[in-house]
Amino acid sequence: MRQIAVVGLGRFGRAVALELVDEGAQVIGVDRNKDIIDEVKDSVTHAVALNATDEQALRALSLQDVDAAVVCIGVDVEANLLTTILLKKIGVKRIWARAINTLQQEILKALEVDSIINLEQEMGRLVARGLVIENVVRHIHLSPGYSVAEIKTPGDLVGQTLRDAKVRESYRVNVVAIKRKKPQITREGERTFEEYTENVPSPDTELEEDDVLVIVGNDRDIAQFSSQKKSS
Repeated sequence: MRQIAVVGLGRFGRAVALELVDEGAQVIGVDRNKDIIDEVKDSVTHAVALNATDEQALRALSLQDVDAAVVCIGVDVEANLLTTILLKKIGVKRIWARAINTLQQEILKALEVDSIINLEQEMGRLVARGLVIENVVRHIHLSPGYSVAEIKTPGDLVGQTLRDAKVRESYRVNVVAIKRKKPQITREGERTFEEYTENVPSPDTELEEDDVLVIVGNDRDIAQFSSQKKSS
């Protein structure tokens, strides 16, 4: 079982910590605010109130033994950077750190952290992609120009199989999963729908109107696919 430290348990850090717990990880939650620690102590594996800029306190917590640490401190840039430096100094294997401005991001790059989390930048990309890509349900940026997107099945493809639609050949995107709804009848006789995901669908899977396709590809190709404009 992976052990991950989450340092800074504000709104973002707490969300990260709770999601990690749901995914089966052991989570050490760290924050200098004792009231916040009291609020989360029953939800994470171990919660500790300490100043993360104190090297001795970090060493006493044995954070050097965790599989990874996520520095979620937001507003206090100095504390964010100093905590990151100390985590690297004590030997934490992998470090993810949050950045709230360009300068902080550049400093974190210089510190060679494993990943930089820029919420404002990611949200900007998400909003922009949601506005320019038709039928988009969700969009996740992977790397420059490359994303995972959830797209409602374009009307022209309803009733076709993935093989007949030639999604990969015509649009240069890969369908890695399909989110579908299965009709059910309750004991009261009401018709409801249960959502499920068909991972790595067969080429003979027939696309339905209510399907949401999970696709991976270049942002431009995703946009072309969603609007049914084939690449030349």
